[in-house]
This record gives sequence, C-alpha cells and structure tokens, in this order.
Amino acid sequence: MSGSGPADETGAEAGYRPLLFSIAYGMTGSVGDAEDIVQDAFLRLTRARRAGTAIADQKAYLATAVTRLGIDHLRSARVRRETYVGDWLPEPVVVPAGEPGPAEHAELSDSLSMAFLVLLESLSPVERAVFMLREVFGYAYPDVAAATGKTEVNCRQIFARARQRIAAGRQERDGAPLPARRARGEELARRFFEAAAGGDMDALLGMLAPDVVFHGDGGGKAQAIAYPVTEPLRIARMLVGGFRRVMALGVSSSPAWVNGRPGAVMYDAEGRVAAVVGLDIDGGVVRAVHAVANPDKLGHLGPVSDVGLSAK
Repeated sequence: MSGSGPADETGAEAGYRPLLFSIAYGMTGSVGDAEDIVQDAFLRLTRARRAGTAIADQKAYLATAVTRLGIDHLRSARVRRETYVGDWLPEPVVVPAGEPGPAEHAELSDSLSMAFLVLLESLSPVERAVFMLREVFGYAYPDVAAATGKTEVNCRQIFARARQRIAAGRQERDGAPLPARRARGEELARRFFEAAAGGDMDALLGMLAPDVVFHGDGGGKAQAIAYPVTEPLRIARMLVGGFRRVMALGVSSSPAWVNGRPGAVMYDAEGRVAAVVGLDIDGGVVRAVHAVANPDKLGHLGPVSDVGLSAK
C-alpha cells in the first residue's frame, strides 16, 4: 500500500469512507490494512482524474478499487496465514459502550462479527468479495460483477457456492429489533464478565451454550490458547483462572462493542490495552468467545500492554 498523504477528496467522496472501510475490513479482517486500502483507492481516483480520465460514478469507482485491492491483499495474506502461530482472529473494531464510535466505522455492518469474519476465511479471495458484496452490503449482481471483474452469471454461481459453504457454520440470529438485541446483549455481557472476574462458575455455566467455543489469538507473541476450546465446563474454568491471573497483575475490563457484538477491552494498571474479548450472543446465551491478545492486532486501539508477554 502507498501509505502517502491524504488524497484529494470532495466532501461527497469523503462521505464514502465508512462504506469503503467496511468493504475493505470485511475483505481483510485488518483495521490497518483496510485503512491503507481505502487511502490507496482515493489516490488512484486522484491520479485518474489528473490523467484526464472521465469517471461518471466516483462511488462505484472507489468501491471497485477497494474490492480489487482487497482481493490482491488476500492472495498475498494467504501465505502468511498458513504460517500463523495459533488461532487466527481478525483485528477487533472496538466502540466503547455508550459511544457512537469513529465516523469511518459508522457503516460497519452488524454482520461483520468476529465469528462471521472467521467463517469468511474458508472462502477464496474472489468468493469472499462476491459473497460479502452481495450478502452483507446488498449489491445487485451487475454491480458485484463490475466490482470483481467477473461476469454476472459467474457471480451468481460463485455466490451460490459460497453461501452453501458459509451456511453450515452460521448460527441462527436473534430476530428481535437491533435495539432490543443490543440491550439484552449488554446485560448478558455485563453479567458474564462479572461472573468471570468473581469466579462464579455456576453463573458462567448458566450463560454458556452447550456448543460454545472459545477462540484465542496471541499470534505466538502473547499468552493465548493456540486452538479452539469447546465444552462449557472447560471454558468456564479457563475464564475464571485467566481472569484471576490477569487481575492479580492489575488488569481490569471496560465494556465495549466488538465488531458489533458486546464485549470488553482489557486494560493494564497503566491504562494500556492488554486484550479485547468479544462475545457472540444468540438466544440468550454465549455461543462463542473471541479473545484477541496479539499485540500486533491491538495497536490501533492505543498503547499496548506487555502484561500478556511477561505473564507467559
């Protein structure tokens, strides 16, 4: 990515940034890479204009650039992820509880949860682009075809295959209105973290789904379970033990929304980010816990703690 200064943007084009960021983040699972891709797309638009190219639809041009840059990024990232140490999770997009969050994240779809982004990893780069544009952002097939460089017929076939592969791993979502889901999720998350910090095993077990799974991402650089953990009792014991250890080191938690789901940011005694924990809640229970402690994936949130490294 170019990483150079801001591209020339009109006010209308700057308004496209939230959508463009959401597409790029959905493609890459990385906040930093998504921001770089969006900036690169605007730079390409600026260069095209200076070269005298007539661009009738700037929004479509930018969305196409972001999609194709995302496909290229994923093709190179696949090699790196094959050698990734432990469980891979996306970089968390965090909004403190009760705050609207950064403007560039305003259109980040409720569908781009940690669990959903992990499922998207099973798709090829082009499948991921087609599926996400169609399923998450509601693009019509002609627009999906234009953005990916495929034919409309091909996009329909790609989407059907991708949807079939993703459907098997997706949980049914709570059909209640979003405000109601958020309120219930916040309350359950509050009780969840209180029980974990207080060592209340019975309360924790009552909040975990029978098929709950725990994913931890330390990237080989921070203390984390290197493989998915299942079974409610194992997860509850692990959570209670983990909270006991980090609290002894001065770590505390603050409620937050993580990729559109309730969760918490863990801070050390100096206020540095130690980890981010997101909860996938449905049907009044926690179906998945996603804990990101890899320091490389936390830097966009502020100064990063070394407490996870020293606790190894």
